[in-house]
Amino acid sequence: MQLLRKILFPVSLIYGLVVYLRNYFYDKGILSSKTFETPTICIGNLSAGGTGKTPMVELLIGILKDNYKVAVLSRGYKRKSEGFVLADNSATVETLGDEPFQIFSKFSDITLAVDADRRNGITTLEKEIQPEVILLDDAYQHRKVTCGFSVLLTSFGNLYVDDWYLPTGNLRDSKKESSRAQIIVVTKCPENLSEEVRKTILNKLKPESHQQVLFSYLSYDDTLRTVDSSIAFDDLRTKEVTLVTGIANPQPLVDYLMSKGLRFQHLKFKDHHDFSNSEIAILRKKQCILTTEKDFVRLKEKLNHLYFIPVQHRFFGDGKSILKEGLEEFMK
Repeated sequence: MQLLRKILFPVSLIYGLVVYLRNYFYDKGILSSKTFETPTICIGNLSAGGTGKTPMVELLIGILKDNYKVAVLSRGYKRKSEGFVLADNSATVETLGDEPFQIFSKFSDITLAVDADRRNGITTLEKEIQPEVILLDDAYQHRKVTCGFSVLLTSFGNLYVDDWYLPTGNLRDSKKESSRAQIIVVTKCPENLSEEVRKTILNKLKPESHQQVLFSYLSYDDTLRTVDSSIAFDDLRTKEVTLVTGIANPQPLVDYLMSKGLRFQHLKFKDHHDFSNSEIAILRKKQCILTTEKDFVRLKEKLNHLYFIPVQHRFFGDGKSILKEGLEEFMK
């Protein structure tokens, strides 16, 4: 795979040129970007996948929902519906996509919609719902909309400053576009991250005067959950555990489980994997399946003995307070 990526280096140069021209046209006003009346907050990244966007969206919902009427707008990647879809009691993974359905399942007191056309999605939400703030999930590179506040995520193990354009690397946008963010979060850091390493990363990122750089790690729950029950993590030690992942980067979860001394078989699938009937038949023979929350919403109607491990971002130092203050200042 790495050899193929290197062979495709000329393609990445063409990709980078297209990205440069696109951003240039937006910067010069040749392509138009629309600003909406409703405050919009963008959560996204410059590299493809694996930075923890969904837990970050959930964190921002938790910060905002008690004081504002919140709506979340997502593309709804790999959903089987088209156009604008407003989540309701009939919503499924097929109509919303796995990550939006996960969010909708956890937060019944907010509005969630999906639309690949972000302009149309925001316009429809303003007309039908009148939210006080809209969170745009995975929309950093969608410059047809000018967001008022942007949270840019970059993974500790693959900083955007060390990356290169697709398909040789994982960059889907120019590194210099990081300047549009108010908050940069370095995610998936080791829990023992030293101050010296943080300073090294700051020197690499070179944040501008209007930007705050925060550091977070993924915190996994010791209680595993299913549809209507839960078990303690230690209860897994008496079972034959199969870890099933269909996410971009399962390594932090694998590392966590290994650090807990859990023995398991790992079945790794690509991000947003659509499990076939034959794969489901194989999984049904497993004694105990542990999976991610995103995979759980796609598998829970098809498998028994299925548990997911909740995860959330935890910040180093006063990172969460800085994020809250930034959001509060923006919403004034």
